[in-house]
Amino acid sequence: MASRARDVRDVRDVRVRRIYEPPSPDDGVRVLVDRLWPRGLAKADARVDAWPKALTPSTGLRRWYHGSDDEDAYAEFCRRYADELAEPGAAEALDQLRSLADQGRITLLTAAKDPSVSHTSVLARELGASRP
Repeated sequence: MASRARDVRDVRDVRVRRIYEPPSPDDGVRVLVDRLWPRGLAKADARVDAWPKALTPSTGLRRWYHGSDDEDAYAEFCRRYADELAEPGAAEALDQLRSLADQGRITLLTAAKDPSVSHTSVLARELGASRP
């Protein structure tokens, strides 16, 4: 029974929200995971606690994905982005974000219109998985 309780605690509390939504007291640590600052949003209004740009998709990958009209582009984007997250700078930033998530809830913030088909869903999967 103790093993089951430990497994429940080992799951990280990671949420994804659009940065244009008002901050909520239950957001925990708010982390902007976009490379560019969102248009039309004052930094004071965003209440961003961290902005690890090393975790964001490369400019080339973003441009390729947003310019693609292939219906299978998202799956390829996820694969390429996962490769980028394995690179040293991004891997270090991801480890730091995991450590932050180990301490409590974090909310990944993005300006993407549909976060479910953006890089934030990939990050959430990376962060929300059970710890080894």
